[in-house]
Amino acid sequence: MKKLLTLVPVFFLMFFSCRSVKWRSISTTGAPKAIGPYSQAVRTGNLIYTAGQIGIVPETNAFAVDDIAAQTHQALKNINAVLKASGSDMALVVKVTVFMKDLNDFAKMNDIYKEYFPGIAAPARSTVQVARLPKDALIEIECVATTL
Repeated sequence: MKKLLTLVPVFFLMFFSCRSVKWRSISTTGAPKAIGPYSQAVRTGNLIYTAGQIGIVPETNAFAVDDIAAQTHQALKNINAVLKASGSDMALVVKVTVFMKDLNDFAKMNDIYKEYFPGIAAPARSTVQVARLPKDALIEIECVATTL
């Protein structure tokens, strides 16, 4: 009996490590190309996990403007494009994480952010100040959304 009990954890480890996780990578030209070895988003089941989006305009590969309002708008437009390519949209976002270069810009960011979630229950959100963002962006936004 004792020998059998020591094999149980090994069985569970083998069982769960052999199961394949089914997910697919999402890519769209409506948002900037990934600037590293990652996907713009991944979909697993009915959940979408986006990579962080900064305020780069996909057509020009340059920042919208060096201003928190413009970069927030563009980052959220990029998120929306990735969600649409994933079979979701802003109304189905359940969690958002905002990374900001300067939390003194929080009120400006928040005013823009509200425009993207009008008339719907706002998703859960965390906002943090960070030392530096890719390409010296002022803001980066990522989210988790569901699909219908």
